[in-house]
Amino acid sequence: MSLEGSLAGCRIPCRSISPFEHPSLICRVNRLNIRSSSGTRSELLAATRMKTYRLADLHSTEIHNLKSRPRIDFSSMFGVVGPIIEDVRKRGDAAIIDYTTKFDGVNLDKVVECVADLPDPKLDPAVQAAFDVAYDNIRAFHAAQRNPEQVIENMKGVRCKRVARSIDSVGLYVPGGTAVLPSTALMLAVPAQLAGCRIIILASPPRPDGSICKEVLYCAKKAGVTHILKAGGAQAVSAMAWGTTSCPKVEKILGPGNQYVTAAKMILQNSEAMISIDMPAGPSEVLVIADKHANPVYIAADLLSQAEHGPDSQVVLVLVGEGVNLDEIEMELEKQCKSLPRGQFALKALSHSFTVLAHNKAEAISFSNLYAPEHLIINVEDADQWVDYIENAGSVFIGRWSPESIGDYASGTNHVLPTYGYARMYGGVSLDSFMKYITVQSLTEEGLKTLGPHVVKMAEVEGLEAHKRAVTLRLQDIETRSSV
Repeated sequence: MSLEGSLAGCRIPCRSISPFEHPSLICRVNRLNIRSSSGTRSELLAATRMKTYRLADLHSTEIHNLKSRPRIDFSSMFGVVGPIIEDVRKRGDAAIIDYTTKFDGVNLDKVVECVADLPDPKLDPAVQAAFDVAYDNIRAFHAAQRNPEQVIENMKGVRCKRVARSIDSVGLYVPGGTAVLPSTALMLAVPAQLAGCRIIILASPPRPDGSICKEVLYCAKKAGVTHILKAGGAQAVSAMAWGTTSCPKVEKILGPGNQYVTAAKMILQNSEAMISIDMPAGPSEVLVIADKHANPVYIAADLLSQAEHGPDSQVVLVLVGEGVNLDEIEMELEKQCKSLPRGQFALKALSHSFTVLAHNKAEAISFSNLYAPEHLIINVEDADQWVDYIENAGSVFIGRWSPESIGDYASGTNHVLPTYGYARMYGGVSLDSFMKYITVQSLTEEGLKTLGPHVVKMAEVEGLEAHKRAVTLRLQDIETRSSV
């Protein structure tokens, strides 16, 4: 059902969402004219209260405008990143050392480490056990994605098949600017290991002393990484794309990153570096669909779990039906945000996030499909019945006991997912992200005699005489031999 279709007959009175029973909503997307009571509410509560829209009160254009993310000015990003890319191309390791000093405040003695030469890091036993469980689950889920090779005989004497081959060398970008993310090392390296990639380079910013985060190193060793590039940002992406004296050149670069990393990936995939990328991933995001049966504590926690990633993250709350206590959810956001070490990041993310009020299931699902979130949490009473209607999402979490954090770390699914609405045409990283497929066909003499005349006719239609002759010359030889 289309979103516009689901809105038919759904114009219902807009309930007050102010805690003081004042009218609180004038919702027009283009003007963002939101009116809410204030005064006795704390400044933090005001900061955690997201803008609210009732879908039934919006025109179709305004609904479509809601799917827009905070604008990324890629033209200015390209202007900043372009010179870095060219500098790394020309100066290689020397440029990496200079940019790491400039941006990270770290003086590198060595740009790339060979993982096999590094000693095994010592982790807290409970931490190591957690990463081991995550590794096992990720490996099991991605190993199940292998497709058995099949030979198809489309017609007698015409046999076709598709064979899988790993991409020889891949670069894995693991962010480390505002948070250390060893989980991303697992998410990228495990499927690369399963695919059989010969060279696996992991790029991540170094610690202040120039060393590698021990948790990242543990995951890299366990998942078969061959090299670690101690750099981040556009300069790291450029080093892997062009190759340097110490960093082997790769054929594909995968992994999330900030806007500069994304811009570098986009530039380099269309350059002489001749690399491919996984997807144009951007800032983290989540869309939570909840009804009156959902626990406000869980709702707030799920929203903040993505908001804390960074100030450019976006979270969207879709409330379905009547009886949902929005005030209680907002109070929980305030309460939980107070105790978050990264609360300031979360507050900035909430400032450009919003809540949507949907009349029913069809309206909520239609909006979610329009928005195409990176993460979709369905926290409603009959959540299992909603899955078949989801068309656009990176990863979906069903029911009250399925927080998005589980997928981020250890359920086994991959957390490198399309953002910024790209879930409409991209899927997340998978085993196939590290594979390429080659088609193979073989014909017998009988097969060519049967299929060849049809190919001749098609070549004649397209005016490609050489294509035609490649078939007719063989058919003539067959006919000559058979007449002798």
